[in-house]
Amino acid sequence: MLVRHPAAGKRGRFERFSEAASNFTSSPAFYVVCLVLVALFIAAHAAGLEVTWQLLAGDLMTSVTLLLLALLKNAERRAEHAIQRKLDAIAGALLEQDEGKARKAQDNLRKAIRMEDEV
Repeated sequence: MLVRHPAAGKRGRFERFSEAASNFTSSPAFYVVCLVLVALFIAAHAAGLEVTWQLLAGDLMTSVTLLLLALLKNAERRAEHAIQRKLDAIAGALLEQDEGKARKAQDNLRKAIRMEDEV
């Protein structure tokens, strides 16, 4: 199985899902979900429930953390890729402008504007 950079080429289902998850996890609704999970964890300990229930609450929090790590890392890498493409376009435009043939670089710069929304 070939592993490709998450920002290379067209966006697949995982990339779209990762972007939606990144948007959700930065929302107040997700913060409330996290507060509820922590409250359940604390309640399981405070109520003196069996170790099984305490482990279940801890495992649930760990699972959410691992999923977030994978999804947010994907979004981060796509954003880094967009930034690098913009920097490359700026560098190319400056170089071509210095050489007196800036048409192609200007087109690349126009394409790079708001690229992070597309990647």
